[in-house]
Amino acid sequence: MLQQVPVRQVRAVYTPETITVYQAYPPAVALAAAKAGAFVPPFKRDRMTWLKPSFLWMMFRSQWAAPDTQERVLAVEMTREGFEWALAHSCLAQYDHTFFPDREQWAATLSRSPVRVQWEHERSIELKPLPHRALRVGLGVETIDRYVQDWTVGITDVTHQARRMGELVRKGDFFRAERMLPDERPYPLPAPLAAALHIST
Repeated sequence: MLQQVPVRQVRAVYTPETITVYQAYPPAVALAAAKAGAFVPPFKRDRMTWLKPSFLWMMFRSQWAAPDTQERVLAVEMTREGFEWALAHSCLAQYDHTFFPDREQWAATLSRSPVRVQWEHERSIELKPLPHRALRVGLGVETIDRYVQDWTVGITDVTHQARRMGELVRKGDFFRAERMLPDERPYPLPAPLAAALHIST
């Protein structure tokens, strides 16, 4: 019997020092970043950027790195210290009464938070919605310099892997596609932070 996954839980590839998140960019941005192993021009730091620890949610968003949506997918290895700082300074992007007693308190918290988080339906290998959620973390412009200069450890272009998996899924070869998935595990957040964000570890 499969163990039920908690509704809110961060699942990711991680090491003792880093966590891997996924982002999609146009080719010019992605190829330059992958070559340098860091975000360099034409990457711009003047807009919010969203991090996705879930590979399959990134595949849903990019439709397996389809050329006419988000052309190239990057696996960004960042420090766990930076990731946890971002969560500790975050606010839900949309109002949820289980987190805030009223909309006014939520709106006030949102206005002063440099990071926003969203919980989206996690996806299956067929990109169908699952009952539990996947986390998205939106870094505001005031945190981009930290992300680029201090938190990013390495960048890998995984577009080829994404497109190959998409081909297998379209052929109905789910077994081979699943074997290519990254080994995502429940991420061990510090207990006070997990409790504050209503996250199961």
